Amino acid sequence: MVETAAALRTVARNVRAARTRAGLSLEELSRRSQVSKGALVALEKAQGNPNLATLVRLADTLGISVSALMQGPSEGRVRIVDADTVAPLWTGERGGEARLMLTTSGPAPVEVWRWRLEPDETYPSHPHQAGVVETVSVTSGRMVLIVDGVEHTVEAGRTATFDGDAPHTYRGSGTETCSLIMTVHLPPGPASTT
Repeated sequence: MVETAAALRTVARNVRAARTRAGLSLEELSRRSQVSKGALVALEKAQGNPNLATLVRLADTLGISVSALMQGPSEGRVRIVDADTVAPLWTGERGGEARLMLTTSGPAPVEVWRWRLEPDETYPSHPHQAGVVETVSVTSGRMVLIVDGVEHTVEAGRTATFDGDAPHTYRGSGTETCSLIMTVHLPPGPASTT
């Protein structure tokens, strides 16, 4: 969820600009993204509080990264991000969280996320646009990655990758907190640069 008024204003400005660049009306963006028109109107007025699923649906529909919706002007050639300064975009019912650390620039951006999942905590994700590839590297603990209904155990020190256009779920497993780094590789396209 977007945490501050300034962050919400940035998201509002970026959604409106991306929608305009794509030549989409509010009605058409609503239809394509499956986000209600009322929620879009509120979002573009910097009202409401969109959750991670809404931001992902809008980014996928607009052909840009989630962080392109959230970030302000470029900060220079090198960008260093402190995890403690990045607000979680998802907070689980048991205390887990997901933080979008940054997105690389260029024609095929990569989002870098830090995730923490508590045992038996789940995050179901809707399928992304075709061409999106996700990679998860577990740094501690264990998780179950479910892709197309098939479970895959990924333990500390292991990395898994899959096409993100399939239904997928992340679930903490075992008795310890699972920490992981996730990258989301976005397909090349003129609208996907950040």
